Amino acid sequence: MTDTLDVLCAVDNGVGFITLNRPKALNALTLPMVRTVTAALLAWREDRAVKAVVLHGSGDKAFCAGGDIRFFREAALAGAAVLDDFFTEEYALDHLVHVYPRPVIALMDGVVMGGGMGLSQGAGLRIVTERSKLAMPETNIGLFPDVGGGYFLSRLEGQMGEYLALTGHALSGREAVYHGLADLEVTAQHLPELLHALRTERFDSDADVTRTVLALAGDDAGEPQHADSESAFVDALLELDDRITPHFGLGTALDIVQSLEADASPWAQHTAALLRKRSPLMLHVALEQVRRARSLSLEDALRMERDMMRNCFALRPGAASEAVEGIRALAVDKDHAPR
Repeated sequence: MTDTLDVLCAVDNGVGFITLNRPKALNALTLPMVRTVTAALLAWREDRAVKAVVLHGSGDKAFCAGGDIRFFREAALAGAAVLDDFFTEEYALDHLVHVYPRPVIALMDGVVMGGGMGLSQGAGLRIVTERSKLAMPETNIGLFPDVGGGYFLSRLEGQMGEYLALTGHALSGREAVYHGLADLEVTAQHLPELLHALRTERFDSDADVTRTVLALAGDDAGEPQHADSESAFVDALLELDDRITPHFGLGTALDIVQSLEADASPWAQHTAALLRKRSPLMLHVALEQVRRARSLSLEDALRMERDMMRNCFALRPGAASEAVEGIRALAVDKDHAPR
């Protein structure tokens, strides 16, 4: 299997290992990386000696922080067709993970945002740690939660999907398990042990790989990891749900912001102030996206998002857009003052 320096692909003990290898960039995805991961998955899909696939990130800071947003801006301003290629191929990769015929295990340690969520949400076993930080923060740069975000956010209970889509709020690993965006939490210190087992245990079938991972993760999960009680943790999340529902169930993004502003609680005031910093247009777009996606298949949700993304970056060379300006303000000039 051919590697790039930014992605390492290898089969060991009947398990395919894909390592995103840009730790200094928090393993943010580039088009060559997307192509390398796709090629590995397609090759291994035809190789019955490969019983499972493991996705993980290099370093201890991130699984994957998303796409390379500086590239998005530069390509859009130049009118480069490669930007269209990136999103088309990235979404196809995300779909491939969802429908892959062998177990896919995503080790979602550290930052998991945007494209990292798209890559990992289709995995059959999504493992997080106490260092995990999961989010879809696209509205912060004048975009919407793509890579299937409409699909997997719309499947969350209540209005949690709308809340996460509009605010970009980050979940801990434990919170992600509770909300159904991850399957298991293990301590980060046990990940090397888990990887070692995948490279050394005997696996006679695909199911053996999954059973081994579940057994090791279950042993780790049985250890005391949290000082607060489980009931207190659940109570806090239920309280947040109760705060979210009356506001984020309203008809429009403007209704949501105005309702929050009329609520004197510190949480509501903080959330309203956060949304006021976002692009009003993209708040409306993200809200409509999540709500439409509730009745769509994964394939149709990805097609919708592909059309939406084309509109976000359909520029004449040198023109501007919500996304191009948002990326400039956040990642290029870093003035946090989009115009």
